[in-house]
Amino acid sequence: MNQWEAAMAASDTASMKPRLETWVLLAVLAGAAICAISFGVRSTFGVFLAPISAELGWGREVFALSLAIQNIMWGAMQPFAGGLADRYGSARIIAIFGAIYAVGVLLMAQTTEPVGFHLTVGFLVGVGLAGCAFGIVLAAVGRIVPPERRSFAFGIVTAAGSFGQFAVVPLGQQLVDSFGVWDAVTILGFASLIMIPLAFAFAQRKKPATPQPTHGEVLEQTFGAALKEALGQRSFNLLFLGFFVCGFHVVFISTHITAYVSDEGLDPAIGAWAISIVGLFNVAGSIMAGVLGDRFAKKNLLALIYLARAGVIALFFFLPLTETSVLVFAGAMGLLWLSTVPLTTGLVVTMFGAKHLGLLNGFVFFGHQIGSFLGAWLGGYLYDVQGSYEMMWLFSIALGIFAALCHWPIKERRLGGMAPAPA
Repeated sequence: MNQWEAAMAASDTASMKPRLETWVLLAVLAGAAICAISFGVRSTFGVFLAPISAELGWGREVFALSLAIQNIMWGAMQPFAGGLADRYGSARIIAIFGAIYAVGVLLMAQTTEPVGFHLTVGFLVGVGLAGCAFGIVLAAVGRIVPPERRSFAFGIVTAAGSFGQFAVVPLGQQLVDSFGVWDAVTILGFASLIMIPLAFAFAQRKKPATPQPTHGEVLEQTFGAALKEALGQRSFNLLFLGFFVCGFHVVFISTHITAYVSDEGLDPAIGAWAISIVGLFNVAGSIMAGVLGDRFAKKNLLALIYLARAGVIALFFFLPLTETSVLVFAGAMGLLWLSTVPLTTGLVVTMFGAKHLGLLNGFVFFGHQIGSFLGAWLGGYLYDVQGSYEMMWLFSIALGIFAALCHWPIKERRLGGMAPAPA
């Protein structure tokens, strides 16, 4: 190659690099928008709990059970959806599951029987979330973003989900006030359809070259073998237990905080604003967690987050309840809310690599959703039995301490997917 050819080749390489970076940036932004919609719309269901339960003459357990089913279906389907995305590509999986999510929300507006709510709010929306929320989107982002920037990118996408909560929850309350509950649900269902075209930002531009092993990663490892290997690692199981607590906290609070403050004599709108403020502050919390996760041990950051949660919940429960205390609590919890997600996903990819990230991250997320099921359902059940949420707040404090203890012994290094040394 002469000097002219070498210069032209260098020029071509330089001109291609910005286009690649632009595509990656657009995909990250699309993933952020998908999470904002999927997480934002589902966060409005706490606003609907009290008025729908009152209008249809139900106890709160019926709606709470639908949300509990939603969370357990989300978690149970997450490894399956992750495995499909690992094999067939994230774009089509996000689009298909996003459509299921939107149909579930739209059918919710046509349902007035408990079984119908369990099928729409619970089953359909839950299945849809498995393929269009954090687990799949973060795995898709993790494959296209350079390793040294992954935690930051995870933080951006997670923060977008929280911004969706901040923006959509008060919008949902305004829609209820302006159009009524059922029309509000219908509007949010049609808005959810936007996720389908956004999903194709993750479509591959060309067939990828046959991958070669990097850092000792075993390319031929099956889904079952990867999961079996992960479950044999104590650190992976501790991460699963810790994420269980995260799910319990966030779904109990997001589902029942509006009803709780109303029961205590405050304006229900304060509860809706509390959920919104949680989302706003979690934008900062998630980005901060992503930045810190690139610099410090993720397991230690997670332990501190859960310990801080226990302290914040204890102060909120034991101090007198006022409008100010509710909003301060929401801001503090917002900083700690989903800041666990980029760190937990980062630990999974650190321990096992990116090849089966959708599957393994999905399995850890299943633990989160078991906690979510209990947070949603147990809150409604104990309220109907005891007439208060006192026991749930005490459980939340104890579980925060438990989660902190789970994370300290985790080994933050490559644990699985290692190929044998060459002969």
